[in-house]
Amino acid sequence: VQLQASGGGLVQAGGSLRLSCAASGGTFRNYDMAWFRQESGKEREFVSCIRRSGGRTYYTESVKGRFTISRDNAKNTVYLQVNSLKSEDTAVYYCAAGQPVLSSIRDSRLYGHWGQGTLVTVSS
Repeated sequence: VQLQASGGGLVQAGGSLRLSCAASGGTFRNYDMAWFRQESGKEREFVSCIRRSGGRTYYTESVKGRFTISRDNAKNTVYLQVNSLKSEDTAVYYCAAGQPVLSSIRDSRLYGHWGQGTLVTVSS
C-alpha cells in the first residue's frame, strides 16, 4: 500500500491543523493506521494509532485530549486532528500502515508502509 500524507504547515501555538493520509494500492481496512513524528536530530516517536478492527484508538500521553485520530475506510484515508498545538509538537509527521499486535502498536519497526511525511511547525 502506498501512503500520501498532507496537511502540515506553519501554525501559531494554540492553533489547529488536520493531517490527512491517503492510501492506495492495498486493502486499507486490513491495516492498523498510525501517526509517528520525528523532530530534527531525534528518533521517530509514536503519536497515535487506530486499529483495523473495531477502530479503537491509542495515543501517546503528551497528545491525549489534544489530538484525534480517525479513519474513513470508504475514502482509504486516515486523519489526525491536532488541536491546542504547542512548540514541542513541531516535527515531521509520518503516517504508517501495518498489522502489529496490540502490545507493539508503538513500535515503528512493525509498520511496513510509510508516507513521505508532512512538516508541522508551531511558532510560539
